[in-house]
Amino acid sequence: MPSWKTTGEEGCMEKHQKVLFVDPATGFYRMKRYRIGDYFGPVDLGLHISGRTRSLNIGVGLFAGSIFPGSNRLFVTGFSPCWRGFFISSMGGAGLVFDNLGINMVSLVGRASVPSVLYLNRSHGEEIQIEVDPIDANAIWKTGRGGVYSLLDYVHQRYASRYENDPRILVVGPAARSTDFGAIVSVPISRGKPNFVDTWAGRGGLGSKMLQEHGIAAIIYGGTYLDEDFRDRKVADAWFIEKYRQKLAMKDFEGTTKYRFDPKFDTGGTFGVNYATMGGRVMAFNYRTIRWPEEERVRLHERLILDHYLKQFNEETIKTKQQATCGEPCAALCKKMNGKFKKDYEPYQTLGPLCGIFDQRAAERLNHRGDTSGFDAVSLGGVVAWLMDCLDRGFLSREELGVTKLPRWDHNRFDPVADSLHNAELGTELVDAILERRGILDFSEGIRKWGRIVRNGKRTRVLDYCVYTSFGRKGWMVPNQYWTPGALSPMAIMGKYYMHYGTDFLPPRELGRHCAERLRKELIMDNAGICRFHRAWAEEMMPDVFDSLYGLKDRFLQANAICASRLNSRNSGVFWESELDIDYVSTFLKRKRDVEHDTNPELAHWIERFEKDRKEASLDFWFEIRKGIDESLRDFS
Repeated sequence: MPSWKTTGEEGCMEKHQKVLFVDPATGFYRMKRYRIGDYFGPVDLGLHISGRTRSLNIGVGLFAGSIFPGSNRLFVTGFSPCWRGFFISSMGGAGLVFDNLGINMVSLVGRASVPSVLYLNRSHGEEIQIEVDPIDANAIWKTGRGGVYSLLDYVHQRYASRYENDPRILVVGPAARSTDFGAIVSVPISRGKPNFVDTWAGRGGLGSKMLQEHGIAAIIYGGTYLDEDFRDRKVADAWFIEKYRQKLAMKDFEGTTKYRFDPKFDTGGTFGVNYATMGGRVMAFNYRTIRWPEEERVRLHERLILDHYLKQFNEETIKTKQQATCGEPCAALCKKMNGKFKKDYEPYQTLGPLCGIFDQRAAERLNHRGDTSGFDAVSLGGVVAWLMDCLDRGFLSREELGVTKLPRWDHNRFDPVADSLHNAELGTELVDAILERRGILDFSEGIRKWGRIVRNGKRTRVLDYCVYTSFGRKGWMVPNQYWTPGALSPMAIMGKYYMHYGTDFLPPRELGRHCAERLRKELIMDNAGICRFHRAWAEEMMPDVFDSLYGLKDRFLQANAICASRLNSRNSGVFWESELDIDYVSTFLKRKRDVEHDTNPELAHWIERFEKDRKEASLDFWFEIRKGIDESLRDFS
């Protein structure tokens, strides 16, 4: 066991998390230490710091650099310009190099006067070298590969030679300048060369926060600092054998089957398994499919997804074994590639079938345009599908949206190649129109404010055709792509998996309790710095690891409960504003009864309520979920 192991609370309290505070306006910095036991990881510490300084915090868990699979995730926290509340976003692998700085977190306070690069380097135990260098981000985005990829190349060429080992780079794109849902992207660098396996902290628009509120367009970091990470595999195996009768590697290999290759479905990854098992739960053409008969949805799924979209993926990616990791040793191999294109389910769902695109070449084109611009791809897909729907219905004109095409959304005569390409071309036009604020488009303050302004005179209320969750006056979030009421739950943080997303029917109050429980379990992994793809063991095991190494299992679990409660105390969730939100829930309920033959009397009760008075029923359903959440996350402090 490493020398830093402690056997009780008193020993542990001598250990600290180190946070580097940097003011981009001046380059001034200071280091501050926080005792382990007061705070345990990037979430509870990020919430504490954000509440006092409105900072953007970038950090890792206490087990970064350890032998635990998935422990090198990089977490970004702060008050989101998109959601308007505290938010947590993360990316895989980027924490491995961050650990070489010898700190747990960097916190940005203040704002550089012009877009800048933050340079962080630590070698041979010396202090961290810090520079804040101005750049012409707009000009760089227009060169080379374009957007975020040009900025990655520029920063790598300018600074990488200063590092003894390969550094890691975080950048934003034009979306961070023009909208509130810009993302942060990074790629692993190996032997001096960046690869194509990009990783994203996308949800919540924290890239927009990094640029607009702190003036930072890119961060490059790395070093040679060595700390005593937990590397004792014999000890870890003993823990896992005691709990699971399996060694660590075997338990992790078993738990990540879906993300690698699942022989039950002859495919792998979130894209492969989700589309293989979706059937009549398919969502396409801006959710129009939720109102279709089941037979029609199944036909679309078979013809356009199983026989084309998924078939292409399986032939091009799964059979050729084009898979990689996020930059750390991991058995999941969750990054499914086709050349330079990475295939994840949710981006290729929202910027795929949701936009009327069922061909990989077309989806690659639109996804790459969104990625190059630096958007949160899931949010972008939801917004583009909504705008395409408004064009197709005649609510908004091509001139108003600054585009030249109309969507081809006739599913009965849909050509999976030609029509998908046409819709992808329209989608790329809409991406450019959003960035350049063509016509009446201006999402600088979010889609909800824009949607309210667009409604004037007798014009149709366009927000009724957008599926989103609302938070406060302006906050919004495109939901995770699972047709289930949990995806629209009034949780304090949405767009992640801090909610119940199973497809089973739960009475709304019970659903709220399940959402609260999911939040607590996800916080265990996030605050420990573990990727959720390893949740098959991490949810149960990490509290015991804290106990074995720090003697603080009970305090860790208490702190986790308090953190969940404090997040919920800021919950400004707003009742569903969109008619399509209400349809999303009511059609799910009817499908459970009519297709899956669920005979739960509570289900029959709510369907009858919705048929009698949908507005009143939806309001009661929403508040019942909220009651379950609040009673489960009451203040534990």
